[in-house]
Amino acid sequence: MNALPSPKEMDRAMLGRDASYDGVFFTAVRTTGVFCRPSCTARKPQPRNVEYFSTVRDALLAGYRPCKRCRPMDANGRPPDWVERLLGRVEAAPADRMTDAAVRSLGIDPSRARRYFRSHYGMSFQAYHRSRRMGMALGHLRAGDGGVDVALRHGYESLSGFRDAFARTFQEPPGRHQRVGCVMTTSLSSPVGPLVAGATEQGVCLLEFADRPALPRQLGVLRRRLDAVPVPGRNRHLDCLEEELGRYFDGRLTRFEVPLVAPGTPFQESVWAELQRIPYGETCSYEALARRVGRPGAQRAVGRANGDNRIAIVIPCHRVVQKDGGLRGYGGGLWRKKFLLDLEQSPRSERSSP
Repeated sequence: MNALPSPKEMDRAMLGRDASYDGVFFTAVRTTGVFCRPSCTARKPQPRNVEYFSTVRDALLAGYRPCKRCRPMDANGRPPDWVERLLGRVEAAPADRMTDAAVRSLGIDPSRARRYFRSHYGMSFQAYHRSRRMGMALGHLRAGDGGVDVALRHGYESLSGFRDAFARTFQEPPGRHQRVGCVMTTSLSSPVGPLVAGATEQGVCLLEFADRPALPRQLGVLRRRLDAVPVPGRNRHLDCLEEELGRYFDGRLTRFEVPLVAPGTPFQESVWAELQRIPYGETCSYEALARRVGRPGAQRAVGRANGDNRIAIVIPCHRVVQKDGGLRGYGGGLWRKKFLLDLEQSPRSERSSP
């Protein structure tokens, strides 16, 4: 579970309807059995009747249902204002050293920033800033800017210091920047929690739940498979993915069209291709999927390939179930698997109801 703010801080945010805490924690009311965003406009309960959760999953597992007014499981579409302030500062002044003191000067608690960025980006804010600075520097080098100019523009006092930092990030010196491959990564909001998405210039190569323990391993495999370094940023494929995911969760999209880049072993690739042939709203058993890829009886191997899928939801490994229809093994948690299957199997009128 992600670390929560102090009880007094959460009480204050809940009673003050502070939207800057939306996504940081959820408010659950014992007397009603409902959980909300901190900013919910409904009448506020007494703090003694409230318990707090860091994720939607924890609130659901504790038996609470989502509030129909603030809809805490709906995609937010954009980060809180204070996060946008931090991100804007990074984009506008990549050379600035964003120490805890610098974060405080923006009226932001550094510990809150660390919690949010670890939850949504899989790294601290300072690590995000360093990675983004290097990604922007790479873009300027590829645009034809000189190494000295790029080093100074991004806060390095010497070319040698910039060379060392660049080589630590990309395993190549700045002079060989054309050989450097990049996976642009970003955080996307969704009803099943924050997602980490990644894309090369060819297509989307990553869509993973930000709280999944396997995410660092998946990033490492991706780096080796594509010989590319994940750095924060956006490109046209991530913009397309975000738009399609929005329509998917709204019940208006049943097939993704965004280009995918999913390298794996021949067996993994055959399983992932077959997953994409399972129709929206339907499921397939592990046994049947093994037969479809020409490996009857290899249910365990199919299950492992499912677990190694790096593009959740779009490559729908959640549609694979046990032979009797029971749910089994999902990297994002069985609650998410159930949510996605319920979404796809419910009439649109039910999904769209408040």
